[in-house]
Amino acid sequence: MKLPYTHVDAFASRPFTGNQAAVMPLESWLDGATLQAIAEENNFAETAFLAKDQTGEADWELRWFTPTEEVRLCGHATLASGHVLLERDGGERVTFRTCKAGNLEVRRCDAGYELALPLIPTIQGEWSEAVALLRSEPEEVWLNPDGYGIYLYRTEDEVRALDPDLKGLAALGNDQFICTAPGSDTDIVSRVFVPGGGVDEDSFTGSAHACLTHFWTERLGRGSFSAYQASTRGGHARCRREGDKAVLGGNCVTVVEGSFYLPSAG
Repeated sequence: MKLPYTHVDAFASRPFTGNQAAVMPLESWLDGATLQAIAEENNFAETAFLAKDQTGEADWELRWFTPTEEVRLCGHATLASGHVLLERDGGERVTFRTCKAGNLEVRRCDAGYELALPLIPTIQGEWSEAVALLRSEPEEVWLNPDGYGIYLYRTEDEVRALDPDLKGLAALGNDQFICTAPGSDTDIVSRVFVPGGGVDEDSFTGSAHACLTHFWTERLGRGSFSAYQASTRGGHARCRREGDKAVLGGNCVTVVEGSFYLPSAG
């Protein structure tokens, strides 16, 4: 069986930056074990699988898999999926129905694309085990029970210098450890560690920016800001708050188009 396959660099204006995603539209859903095996073979932070939505709620159904598990929300692979479909089919917007994140939308804009995700709020708290494993004391810790944690540092240099105990963080679960500070060239910077979900350090994390949009718009006292995720590859986004949505603006670059060959049973 041949499955369509597109490798996209999301939240990137040139190849080899931003976050890699595989986008695979399907004629019909394969079983979950097969989807997981394909994602493990692709070995990207996420592989996005799509099938036409039969409910009328959206254009497509969308699921995301890391090399080790299915996740509840992935921003960069959703942006990549919108890029692939809008480039292929035309139009100004495409909508997705998901199991746990509701309906999502990618639309064209003058500067590329915009992705609307649900805002993810946090409340100030403590997690001493995580702080110890980050090996650098943040000024504040803000947590969400769905596994998102913001660790606020004073400077960009502190965030860039982080060298956490990734094995130790992985043992705490598949939480996102979102380390952030005011930026020098952008309003804010971040690094995101998700070792328990199979991604030691993510290149660019859309769902983390849905969390950061809630956090930083309140802290900055304005509705939008520029963001840079200071991973090895790096990724840029324009973030704004729109009602109960975090709207992330970014570009995508197609790197590879082809087919994934799925062996037949037996």
